[in-house]
Amino acid sequence: MAWFYKQTTYADIKEVDNKKIVFYHGYDVSSDSQAIGNLAAMMLDRCMLRHGHEAIIVAGGATSLVGDPGGKDAERELQSVETIAHNTICAQEQIKRVFSGFDFKLVNNLDWTHKMTVLDYLRDYGKHFSMTPLIQRDYIATRIGEDGAGLSYAEFSYTILQGIDYLHLFDEYGCTLQLGGSDQWGNCLSGVDLIRRVRGAEVNVLSQPLVINKATGKKFGKSEEGAVWLDPKKTTPTAFYQFWINVDDKGLESYLKIFTELSKDKIDNALAVHLKEPGSRSGQKTLARAVTILVHGKDKMELAEAVTEFLTGKKPIGEAGSIIEDIRKKSPL
Repeated sequence: MAWFYKQTTYADIKEVDNKKIVFYHGYDVSSDSQAIGNLAAMMLDRCMLRHGHEAIIVAGGATSLVGDPGGKDAERELQSVETIAHNTICAQEQIKRVFSGFDFKLVNNLDWTHKMTVLDYLRDYGKHFSMTPLIQRDYIATRIGEDGAGLSYAEFSYTILQGIDYLHLFDEYGCTLQLGGSDQWGNCLSGVDLIRRVRGAEVNVLSQPLVINKATGKKFGKSEEGAVWLDPKKTTPTAFYQFWINVDDKGLESYLKIFTELSKDKIDNALAVHLKEPGSRSGQKTLARAVTILVHGKDKMELAEAVTEFLTGKKPIGEAGSIIEDIRKKSPL
């Protein structure tokens, strides 16, 4: 759990181990595919599920219509309702695949916000938010500061929408924990404050550190071609597999612990074998196999591995014909 934890409102993080918790985790749908940064978040959810907690996974069909201003120097271009609806369906299908085998609730926050009137929003929710702490949040203060690009009211309202999500899930399902990336800490606290004010109840937040590429110091998850996607039409299983094969040695241990569910003994063994002969990239192969199976299935992983070995000269050229035939049968690569 330590690899997934940065901040929390719990007085003692061990509370997570002491009782069954209904938690929620929201996913942005501004793109038609989730990326491997989202996969790190999904691995946290899977960890919670393995330990007996109950998950509500939220596709942000409403919040993505506004766009999260966090980490942005300027306002995002609004996408059409039709585009976000399509992206929501794509996200839900990818989430179902990654969480295959688990029992969880999958919801869309548009379902409880699309009929809300402006007066409902202002009277039932807006009146419970004080402007002073909101404008002190880093991303808001930066955007409205002297050198900032400004912040529209739509973007400013994003954090309130996220608070409304938490309140709805608290009322509907008894949800008492929100998970989120460390860059979402302020937005997550909106729900904690709202529930305390309108329900007199205490709920909590647990944030997950962003995965950093230790070799570059930059956010992990991009290749030379851009983001690494979970959708095989945007990042083929072969390209996906090869991304993991090429990760740096410095980050290998943390990537194995975050992106796989291998036991501690298996991870320690994989690292020990790798350390003896780093050039073989055996540790990266262990990582690539595990993550590709999770996202694309065992058949696609085996095919991606075979193609990679052929392309790198590790398989005889004479086997090319059979590999190409497999590619045709099991596309897309």
